Amino acid sequence: MNLKYKYELEKILDNESIDTVFQPIVSLENGSVIGYEALSRGPEDSPLHLPEDLFSTAEECDRIWELELLCRVKAIERAKMIDKDKLLFINVDPKIFKDERFRKGFTKEFLKKHNMSPNLIIFEITEKTAIEDYHSFKIALNNYVNQGYKIAIDDMGTGYSGLRTLMETKPHYIKIDISFISGIDKDEFKQELVKNFVSLAHFTNMKIIAEGIENEKELLKLINLGVSAGQGYLLQRPYKKFLDISEDIKKKIIKYNNIRQNQLKSETSYIGNIVQKNPTFPLTASNKQVKKFFEFSSVTGVCIVKDNYPEGLIMQHNLDYILATQYGNSVFLKRPVSLIMDSSPLIVDYYNTISNVSKIAMSRDSKRIYDYVIVTKKNKYCGIVTIKNLLEYTVKFEKNNAKNLNPLTGLPGNKIINKTLNNILNCDSNFFLIYADLNNFKVYNDTYGFENGDKVLKFTAKLIQEQIKYNCPYNSFIGHIGGDDFVCIFQIKIEKCYEICREIIFQFDLNVIDFFNEKDKSNGYIESLDRKGNKDIFPLTSIALGCMYGKFNKFKEIDDIGICMSKIKKKAKENKNSAYVVFNINDSNFDFIDIENQ
Repeated sequence: MNLKYKYELEKILDNESIDTVFQPIVSLENGSVIGYEALSRGPEDSPLHLPEDLFSTAEECDRIWELELLCRVKAIERAKMIDKDKLLFINVDPKIFKDERFRKGFTKEFLKKHNMSPNLIIFEITEKTAIEDYHSFKIALNNYVNQGYKIAIDDMGTGYSGLRTLMETKPHYIKIDISFISGIDKDEFKQELVKNFVSLAHFTNMKIIAEGIENEKELLKLINLGVSAGQGYLLQRPYKKFLDISEDIKKKIIKYNNIRQNQLKSETSYIGNIVQKNPTFPLTASNKQVKKFFEFSSVTGVCIVKDNYPEGLIMQHNLDYILATQYGNSVFLKRPVSLIMDSSPLIVDYYNTISNVSKIAMSRDSKRIYDYVIVTKKNKYCGIVTIKNLLEYTVKFEKNNAKNLNPLTGLPGNKIINKTLNNILNCDSNFFLIYADLNNFKVYNDTYGFENGDKVLKFTAKLIQEQIKYNCPYNSFIGHIGGDDFVCIFQIKIEKCYEICREIIFQFDLNVIDFFNEKDKSNGYIESLDRKGNKDIFPLTSIALGCMYGKFNKFKEIDDIGICMSKIKKKAKENKNSAYVVFNINDSNFDFIDIENQ
């Protein structure tokens, strides 16, 4: 043991002389900083300045607990200046979750003392030690999650941060190790791995964070792959202050997202709308039978099924290629098609959006890019979609869709809104629907003029889009009915829906004040004429959100949804300030008994 290092460690612990730096974690959708990771160092003039030296010395001296506790406490103390909408990621060794000293160190009283909430703390589980008892670990972990803390898996794919940890912890965030990110723009294998993580995150409501982004090409590829957030030297280096990223990088992130052609904001058609009911073959069918079918049919690919569940795909060109090899006919012709089929084809659900399927299909390996897409309904075979049909429909849809966008906000108008409502009317899944309306907007228009009124509407549209697309980038829709009325439809857990509503209201109230003059800001109201021409005072513009959650197939017609939503919106507008009301279709059986008013 190095005695010099040992005495230096004792001095650091006694004097609590830990330096804490913070590295931004950035949204790769809009360039905003979503939070900071707290990183600990020894004093700058210390031989233990580097974290590797500091923590390895603490391990040798059996003082790792004291050091980690000091690092966490200092991180919290120094993060009290952080913006209250930013998250704080704190590294935690999994073995300490059960330690009573750790529990005492993260009480609500401790955080309140430093003006922080558990909802802002992300425990970043590091890979320093293996998790030996997952049962006990999950119990300890749930104790914190139930209090509002969130969990991130650090360095995913390395060390102990494997699939078992991912499966058992079900974290809120997955941080993909730099070894998978470095050079990802040139490495197709890494791209496929990250695609799988993005797909998993999409269906489990987790967020992906790419670590170690160091150049613009890596950034562009990660955005194209749908990674929601990232950190690295390209975005911002760790620093003692809470820095934002440069405007140049932020503009590039926004630019790359625009180029990505995210059509989901106006997509209303499901992939099932263009499905073809092609014949299928069982696993036991011979290659000879399939070959004969191709010879007398215009179909160039078939799904291989077992009890009507898709097991694979065989394309004609792949079959011909294999049979054309030196011993292809003699070896494979009479044998089952299951031996040569693609056992991992692209399989999508009937209600997946066409734009999402297009994106996934076109990101496949070049050798498989023209293979059919298999469509299922309740996991059973429904039909196939050819890439030709997919592209033709996408082009046609974009052309027709442009005619139905609101000219002010660029959001889908009533025709597309009704089509989307009709889709959820015929879908046996839970959706969250928001009917947003501005309070006292007519008064604002009359007082400040239509040009300024349009600015408020554009601001509102952008705010709603940012909040919903950030939390639900795939299965979401935002439409503009007209005037100051907006409709949002998305699929996410209802608890998260409440958070989104609260965040929309918070951001609206925080920023709408900028559209008023100093007098009205100071007064907190507008002086104007009422509908009878009498002078009166009116509260500043606020937002009302009437919301429904559940299975909309309980309604018979779109008009029934509209009638119900109008009543809920009216209830939300009863509050003079911004408010939201949630009506749970599943629990209430159309009675207003599950209403949350904020």
